[in-house]
Amino acid sequence: MSRRPQPVFLERQGYRRRRLADAARLLPILGAALLAVPLLWPRADAPGGGVPMSTAFLYVFGVWAGLIALAAGFGLRARRRVGRGEDSPHGPGPA
Repeated sequence: MSRRPQPVFLERQGYRRRRLADAARLLPILGAALLAVPLLWPRADAPGGGVPMSTAFLYVFGVWAGLIALAAGFGLRARRRVGRGEDSPHGPGPA
């Protein structure tokens, strides 16, 4: 009737998979924060100068492209780990 006690520490691959998933969950929050930065910049027609609209567009496009690259990197790493049989994509199996 008693089940085997679960280990106190996670195995290395399970720990890495969970940290990768945590980083992927934080990616939208990071993206929202980075995309909101231009809202804090002074406008180009403000007294004392400011940031031109073209620079703001380049910044937003760069952040957008960076987020896509990071998401693709997370996806490739997760797929590679599952493909090697290191971890199940649905969590640990029955004990």
